[in-house]
Formats: sequence, structure tokens, C-alpha cells
Amino acid sequence: MGRSGRTDPKVVVLMGGASAEREVSLVSGRECAAALRDEGIEVVELDAGPDVAARLQEIAPDVVFNALHGRWGEDGCVQGILEWLKIPYTHSGVLASSLAMDKQRTKDIYIAAGLPVVPSILRRKAEVEASHVMEPPYVVKPNNEGSSVGVYIVHEAANSPPKMGPEMPGTVMIEAFAAGRELTTTVMGDTALGVTDIIVDGWYDYHAKYSPGGSRHVIPADIPAEIEALCLDYAVRAHQLLGCRGMSRTDFRWDETKGAAGLVLLETNTQPGMTPTSLAPEQAAAQGMTFGQVCRWLVEDASCDR
Repeated sequence: MGRSGRTDPKVVVLMGGASAEREVSLVSGRECAAALRDEGIEVVELDAGPDVAARLQEIAPDVVFNALHGRWGEDGCVQGILEWLKIPYTHSGVLASSLAMDKQRTKDIYIAAGLPVVPSILRRKAEVEASHVMEPPYVVKPNNEGSSVGVYIVHEAANSPPKMGPEMPGTVMIEAFAAGRELTTTVMGDTALGVTDIIVDGWYDYHAKYSPGGSRHVIPADIPAEIEALCLDYAVRAHQLLGCRGMSRTDFRWDETKGAAGLVLLETNTQPGMTPTSLAPEQAAAQGMTFGQVCRWLVEDASCDR
């Protein structure tokens, strides 16, 4: 029961924000708000700005549905504000959010638990632009952004290192290129929902993720039972190792020429996209859950001290 005696809680859907993924977050937020209203839940949409704490105190919600993506909304910052205000919220808490946003620390945790990854290093942007810091092919990306923001692929035949745009931070991750298919698994609670095979022409970049027709999702993935079982197991283990709550999604690459040895974890996303082309709702739908039911489940799972 809500704070004021309502059967259903008053929910603020927190969206927008100031990250590179602002526009995607606005779409996610609107979709989730509409779905929650269809479930009969009172919803207030809030674009997260510098006054977010004051606005939340004015609205006094029972629950915050965190639909923010990227820095400040997905890295533990807004979670800390919500803990301070003692407002229950969805998805992962401060520590898990911060860890999962830091790709290298996430990989360190994977490695310590024996989960397979490809080699990677952190280097200053200027150093990476000056010379190859790893034998090509390799990938250069921010260590703390999502949605394939600022990803550069350096191909095997590349004579020179990449020249990066201003969106790239001072320190970047350089990761050995993982050949093969793009697979992903969503975890709700402690249950893996399935495996999706993401089919694109080229790299699974920002456009492919969020544009209609940018990619094709095959669920259940047409993969051997052994690989499916490993994806499900690894995703749950990653979720638990990082301390994730609510929903997460772990991404993989699988080189089918190598069998089980060709499966590697790339990263775990604590705020999976909730747009019309998003993977997590599709996997839930394959398990018989409507989008509204997923959003309601997240609200009912909300708490503090996450």
C-alpha cells in the first residue's frame, strides 16, 4: 500500500537527465510511464535536472522508476540521492550501479569469478591516438558509458591508430576485438529470461540499438543448447557477482568456430533499455509477460538499501 493509503503506489518515472543517452532515456521513460498508467498506477514523469532532489521532495512519490541511462542515472549517482531521500527505487543500488558502469572493474570481477572475457587495458586518449597500444584488431570505447556511445573499431589491417572525437573521455578502454555473434541475456530477480541473437549489418552501434529496423532480434537464439545454458548461467552469475537488483542484461560475443571456448562476456547493463526496440522487454514477452507487467514487477520490486 502506498504512503497515503493508496492500493497502488504513486510512481515518479525518472528520465532524461544530462548523459549522452538522454534522448533514449526520454523514450524509455515515456514508454514505461504509459505502461504503468495502463496498469492503473498513478505516474508523474520527471526529467532529471540539477533540482532533481528538490522536485522529488515536492512530488513525494512512493516509488521512483529509474528510466535514466548513462552517467549520473546509471552509475550510482542518482541512486545515492534516492537512498538519501529514503525513496524506494527500481533497478540496482549505488555500488552495483557504479561497478557495472565501470567496464574494467566489471571485467575484473568477472575474471576473479572465472567468467570468460577478452583482454583489455585502460590508457590515456592521447596515448591511444599516438600509436597502437594493442595489436589490431581492437576496440576503443569509453570505460563508463553505455549504448555503444563512442566506439571505435581498429581493424587488423589498420596502419594508424584511431583519431577520436570530443565525446571520448581522457581515459579509454582498449579491448581485443571479439569476433562472432552478438548474444544477450536479461535477468529479472535471479532468473535468466532467455538468449537473443542480435543480427546487424556491421557493428551493433547506437543507431542499430535504437532505430526501428537497425537490428533484428532472434529469440530464442538459434544456438546449441550448451551455449544457451552457458549464457543463462553466466548472466545470472554476473548479476549476482555485481550485486544487481531488479533487472539487468549481460551482453556476450560468441565465436561459433570455437564452441564453448568462443563465448565471452562483454558487460552487464543495470538499466536495460525500455524502448519499442529494446531487448529486455522482448525477452520478457517471450516468457509471456506484457510490457506493463514488466514495469509493474519493477515497481513492486523497488526498495531502498539496494
